Amino acid sequence: MLMAIRLRGMDAGETLALTQAMATSGRTLAWPPAWQGLVVDKHSTGGVGDKVSLALAPALAACGCKVPMISGRGLGHTGGTLDKLEAIPGFRVSQSPEEMRHILERVGCCIVGQSTELVPADRVLYGLRDVTATVDSLPLITASILSKKAAERLSALVLDVKFGGAALYPTQESARELARSLVEVGTHLGIRTAALLTRMEQPLGRAVGNALEVLEALECLQGSGPPDLRHLVTVLGGVLLWQCGLEQEAEQGRERLARALDDGSALGKFEAMLGAQGVPPDTARDLCAGTPAQRRQLLGEAKVCEELPAPQEGWVQQVRALPLARVLHHLGAGRARAGDPVNLRVGAELLVGTGQHLRAGQPWLRVHHEGTLSAEGRRELQDALCLGPEPPRDLPPLVAETILPSGPLRDSQ
Repeated sequence: MLMAIRLRGMDAGETLALTQAMATSGRTLAWPPAWQGLVVDKHSTGGVGDKVSLALAPALAACGCKVPMISGRGLGHTGGTLDKLEAIPGFRVSQSPEEMRHILERVGCCIVGQSTELVPADRVLYGLRDVTATVDSLPLITASILSKKAAERLSALVLDVKFGGAALYPTQESARELARSLVEVGTHLGIRTAALLTRMEQPLGRAVGNALEVLEALECLQGSGPPDLRHLVTVLGGVLLWQCGLEQEAEQGRERLARALDDGSALGKFEAMLGAQGVPPDTARDLCAGTPAQRRQLLGEAKVCEELPAPQEGWVQQVRALPLARVLHHLGAGRARAGDPVNLRVGAELLVGTGQHLRAGQPWLRVHHEGTLSAEGRRELQDALCLGPEPPRDLPPLVAETILPSGPLRDSQ
């Protein structure tokens, strides 16, 4: 059956039927009537440095949403939200449906792993897809993603479909095909669904690696941090606030979410979520209110912190995400197979940004590792830095396109 779907495809009606059957193969979540219209979630197809969920879920909760975010672990060169959160001492990603509801009542958001009770058909089919070479089937990808969201009984869903050199889909056209499938089927499931097509040539933000990305997410929750991370968090959140009726337009939603980041309410929700999911109160408080040095001490640091110098003078055209992620993966930051251990302290910090002028020998990357970075690894990292004789021109926006049920809308940064 899977190979037939892979070769012949499915129309929207068939994909919808498969998604519904998978969603009802196990338990579905149930929410109080008072939450109707307010239960929302976000899904990303995966990227390098993508710590959006860590800031977005508490910011949405601060704006009045209920966010039962079911996330995954990293595989290959892409990072996983659950791995990042497990860099925080005591954080428990396993929560029963009853525990999720209790946390949502108290806090407004939780970030958890998929329960064995939810969508068991997806786990079975995913394992079969892996051995039958049908992992890339568009209908099967659509059904896998949306069956879990249907089981969450969501009111609204926004999808971050990434494209580019470090994404699942290399081109905007291929990403658009998946986004349209997800939006169409999601809408027919009764979920107000939208998708953003976002570029993944460079890392999102400055930090890559689990513990380092937690630190950067905290910066965002304090109203600062890298502009591209804040932009994506507020745009995705703005769409959700508009979809669930809390704001009349997505731009108004974006402004409201930005205020939650700036006024401390999102950070307060994050601290409350940590406490509700097992983090000791003193640890949660110190992580959210502590200095950068105190935060690093809480999360732990790798044995070696090494800075790489620019090989020559020039203007930064881009820092390619894929070679950077591959080297960090080999250093232990990622896993090749599900269940492999991950070193949560391994990572890298970009010390430069696109359009910046570098002198020869000036540090451009700080690598955190356990003393295992080889000469070949250093060469691969240096190849990620793209320099030119002049500043780059006409930089494309991070958000390339927004897909709604009625059709695509162009977007700009």
